[in-house]
Formats: sequence, C-alpha cells, structure tokens
Amino acid sequence: MNTFDADVIVVGAGPTGLMLAGELSLNGVSVLVVDRLAEPIRESRALGFSARTIEEFAQRGLISRLGDVDVIPFGHFGGVPLDYRVVKGGSYGARGIPQARTEAMLAGWIAERGVTVRRGIEVTGLTQDENAVTVHTADGDGAGVLTARYVVGCDGARSVVRTAAGIDFCGTAPTVELRFADLSGVQLRPRFSGEPVPGGMVMVLPLGPDRCRVIYYDRAQPLRTTPGPITFAEVAEAFGRLSGEDISAATPLWVSSTTDVSRQAAQYRSGRVFVAGDAAHIHLPIGAQGMSAGIQDAVNLGWKLALTLKGHTGEQLLDTYHAERHPVGARILANTLAQRTLYLGGAEVDPLRQVFGELVRHEEVQRHLVGMVTGLDIRHDVGGEGHRLLGRRLPDHQVTRDGVKQSVLALLASGRGLLLDLADSPTLRAAARDWSDRVDTVTVQYDTDNDSDSTGENESEGRAGAVLVRPDGYVAWVGAAGDGPGARASGMPLTRALTRWFGPAH
Repeated sequence: MNTFDADVIVVGAGPTGLMLAGELSLNGVSVLVVDRLAEPIRESRALGFSARTIEEFAQRGLISRLGDVDVIPFGHFGGVPLDYRVVKGGSYGARGIPQARTEAMLAGWIAERGVTVRRGIEVTGLTQDENAVTVHTADGDGAGVLTARYVVGCDGARSVVRTAAGIDFCGTAPTVELRFADLSGVQLRPRFSGEPVPGGMVMVLPLGPDRCRVIYYDRAQPLRTTPGPITFAEVAEAFGRLSGEDISAATPLWVSSTTDVSRQAAQYRSGRVFVAGDAAHIHLPIGAQGMSAGIQDAVNLGWKLALTLKGHTGEQLLDTYHAERHPVGARILANTLAQRTLYLGGAEVDPLRQVFGELVRHEEVQRHLVGMVTGLDIRHDVGGEGHRLLGRRLPDHQVTRDGVKQSVLALLASGRGLLLDLADSPTLRAAARDWSDRVDTVTVQYDTDNDSDSTGENESEGRAGAVLVRPDGYVAWVGAAGDGPGARASGMPLTRALTRWFGPAH
C-alpha cells in the first residue's frame, strides 16, 4: 500500500502553481508545493493580468485582496488600437500589478488554507506507475524522494517535470528579442502600447511615483549574439538611440530580456503527470496572456483532479483538461506571433497594417480580437447545443439571493459546482439533491438592470430558467424558463449534465 506525501505534488510556486494549490485545497485535496528557489521572486516579468483572470480571481474572492485594481478599457492588437469595451466585461486587463504582488496574494491565500510550500527543493526527475508518481529531489541535505497520486509541473519553460514525463515541447525558435529595464530616478513620457520609432519600438510603463519600465525592440540587433545577461549600459545606449531620451543617469533595478520563442507541450497529460503554465506554453509576452493562461490552466484542472481523487468521477474527466486547454494555448501562440509581425515588423509590414487597420473598424472584427486576447470568448464542448451560454463563461452580473444583492461570481467561491435556480423550481432543486456534496443549488433572481442577452433572453433561445456552472465558471447546462429538470434548452436533461461533469448521483 502506497504512503503519499500528498494527493498532488505541484512543482513550481509561481502564479500557476499557487493558484492550482488553492483550487485543490478548496476541494479538500491534500497538496504539497515544491520550488527550487529558496525565496519568492522579487522581479516581475508580468505587470498585470487579463479580463478573464480578473473574473477568475473574483470567483474565489481573491481580487479584493489585491486592493485597488486599475482596469484599463483600451488596448491594442499588435499595436493597432482597440476599445476592449466592445465586449461585455471586456478590458485590456489589470495593470500596474507586478507578478510578485500577485504571487504574494496567492501565497497568503493558500497559507490560510494550510497548504505547505517547501522551498529550496529542486526536482531532478520522476517516475510513475498505475498508482503513484515518485518525484526525485535534491536539496542542501542531498537527494530525496516524494510520492503523490498525481504531479503537476508548473515549473516553467525549462520544465523538468515535462521532460521527465517524455512530453514534447514543439514550436518555433526565437527571431526577435525585447529588452527591458526597471528604473528609478528618471521621468519619462508613458507609452503604454508601444510606439514605433525609426529602427524599432519603444515602450514606457509607469510602475509607481518614481519608477518605470522601459522596453524596446532594436531592429538593428533583433537577437543578441553575445553570451551572458544584458547590461544596463546596453539598454541605455539602445533606448537613447531609438527614443532620443537619455536614461543613463537612472538607477537600474532590474535588467532582462525576452524573445518570441513559441512552444507548446504536445500533451498536457502523460498518465498521472500534468503540465500547466509556462511548462505547457511559452510565447512573446503581449496582452498579459502568459501568466493569465497559466492561472486559467490551474482553474480548469484543479476541480477535475479533486473530483477524480475523491472517486466521484473516472479518469475520463482528466482528459478534458488537455482537450479544453490545449486549443486555448495554441490560439495564444498564433495570436502573439501575428501581433509580433504587426508590432515589430518594418516598412515591409505597412501594407498589412493598413489592411488590418481597415478591418478593425468593423465591430465584429473588434469583438473577435478582444475576445481572443482576453479569453472572454473561450467556449468549451460541454455536450448539448442550442443555447449561446453553453460552454462559455458565466458573465459577471448582480443577482438577488434572499433579498441581498451580490455578484453572481461570488457564488463560486467554494470551488464547487453551482446550479442557479432562476425560476424558484422545487422540482429542479429536488433533481439536483443527490449531487449536493459536489454542487451548490442556489435560488436567485437576476437584477432587471442586467443586460438581457447575458441571462439568455433571446427570441431564438428563450429565457434561462436554470444554469449549471462548473467550478471553473463555465456553463455546462441551461434549462428554459418553466421547464423541469428534464429541460432540453441544452439538448440534454439536467441529471445527465450533472453526471457528465460531477459523476453519478450519490
């Protein structure tokens, strides 16, 4: 009989790993997080997250822990300006929130939940059989092993977990390099979306009263050929040459670079081993899509692992993680490479920019691009058909429950499934009773000032009388108003949808 250190070992204590640990702990799963670093990072590649990630944090009551969140309504696609409000709930995302701050928030959350994070533990390999995964480690005291029923690699682009599991990491080699530096003691004009200049592109992002980040692309040197890390002297020279602004007297706080290398794991699952975040997909950082995609991976996987570990569902539920998240990752790689061409190309790309600029004047094109970059248009195959909400995220709206108004997303804070009874139907509630250990049934009324389309009120669909929501916030079933649990607005009865996503009735 196996003795496990935890049900799940998460390798990597970045945003993806921490979010996954929290998701698992919400569902009563024992989880151990290990990380090779002795302490959390202080530098922050990511400076915010997408509109969909704002919603996912809100689902767990986490967004308020970050204090004031500056949500920017305007953004761009490859440098072409867009008003992200064209999509309901759309924004370019939260800005001015360093990754280190997000990690600290998540670390505090899981600490409150009793999750252990062991630092200074380097994973060197792993083996697995039909019952368990053995993780081989090294630390200051020598080699060791840890065992778990499942392991998730959230250990970055050079993932040891992915390599040890034999998962290919396919993609394209780098062709361009962005260099950047965090500075203090200098005042520069903000350039939030980047500014084309002769010879490349420059960007300036304020980080506080006396701090900013400068980012640039130098077309004369698309990729550095010299070994070793970039120096501030190199940054100051190139930024001055491209922008005409002298930053040489500033105090450098951090200097680094990134490329457009784009790779994706061929499989997100190999037996009892999974990959998520940068271990599953890497790309040019545009539109806050990198860290956001990793957090969304975690929210998709956590509840599925929990239900499987508890014996509610079979292994087939775990296969939906790759089926749902791999296409999302592939789409991100494609759109960031497209944005790279628009954003960093030279005069030869001007005809493409002209045509693209004409296309984005059409609202349908704007909605498509905004939905793609924010993740707000993700639609999973949940079975059934006929209602526009099926497989899509539950929109954030005010509802009234027992006379109290609140955000509907707050009803997902437990990390469990959610059945919204919008028609006060005793028959519906009775039908879901045998899933009450996994699904919360809540009677609410949508506020009348909500946009009617978001509640499913549409001439071709009818008004929603009930909505079954997965723990990750995606709609799995919709019942028409006035129908009982056998409602076919989704093409299947409620009990079948409950069984598909949450296992047989108990």
